[in-house]
Amino acid sequence: MTNKIALELDMQRNVISGSPEELRDAIRRGADLRVYTEFRHNEHIDFSSSNNEMVRETSDFPATYLVEDRWVAAMMTLRQPVSLPDRFGPRPSLSFFMYNEDGRQAIARPYLDRHGEVPNSRLGYEEYIDGGIDMSKYHTLSENDTDTLAPSSNFIYDFYNYKFIVDDSWTEIMSLDAYGNVLSGNAKALGEASRKGWDLKVAIKDVCKSLHGMEDLPEHEMFIQTGPHYYYTESGFMVAETRPFLRVQPAIPMTYASHNWDFGWAIVRSDGHLAGLYYDPYTLRYKRTYTRHAMRWFTR
Repeated sequence: MTNKIALELDMQRNVISGSPEELRDAIRRGADLRVYTEFRHNEHIDFSSSNNEMVRETSDFPATYLVEDRWVAAMMTLRQPVSLPDRFGPRPSLSFFMYNEDGRQAIARPYLDRHGEVPNSRLGYEEYIDGGIDMSKYHTLSENDTDTLAPSSNFIYDFYNYKFIVDDSWTEIMSLDAYGNVLSGNAKALGEASRKGWDLKVAIKDVCKSLHGMEDLPEHEMFIQTGPHYYYTESGFMVAETRPFLRVQPAIPMTYASHNWDFGWAIVRSDGHLAGLYYDPYTLRYKRTYTRHAMRWFTR
């Protein structure tokens, strides 16, 4: 791996090393992203605790977005909420945290115990503020759908430090337009990489264009690693299933709003075909889509 800090911010989210441009360049090359932050246990986890210990968190953000080729946002996709230091949170859900390159944060939380009561879900820390506890490091920007099974919130928490760490070890080996015309590389190289057991990653252009019928969206590219992949030796094309990802209405910055996001998987092919299986977070009902996209393929 070739891990490096592409961008570092202080508590006020001022740049202290690297640059947004360095981060964007790395993501554009298909780099993986982790974000390192620092907080005190009784300022962020358990506000009644006397434990003032500094905690260092490093989290992976498997789905990364480049919006208009000039803004990075990224999402956690596999996280269950935890109650540190020893257990999961009280109610099963997915914690879809989202970070923007300027340190603005958000969370969307589809609850998985669908037979439970619909919560009045305040995902930030307002209940503690209402109770008189000092939460001066937390700044609410907006809350959405708190009376549903898929609440979301946009906020800023003043971590002591933010480091955007990239693994820039991917190599682009094929690109094509939305009509399947190859612009560089070839599918045979993908097949050979797969045969050797190498990882594959795909960048999908305008993947959110079928999200709830939204039109005139800003240009965007979403990067996600694939799981299983299948190379057809006679037809000469690659088929791969992505890992789970979120579709969020692209913007600068990216934020959660009511009904502007969903999550799921995609089957992608080296001719630009995409078969999507997406879940409505409010109902967990799924839908299937069939679209075409420009794509770039990476390996390592």
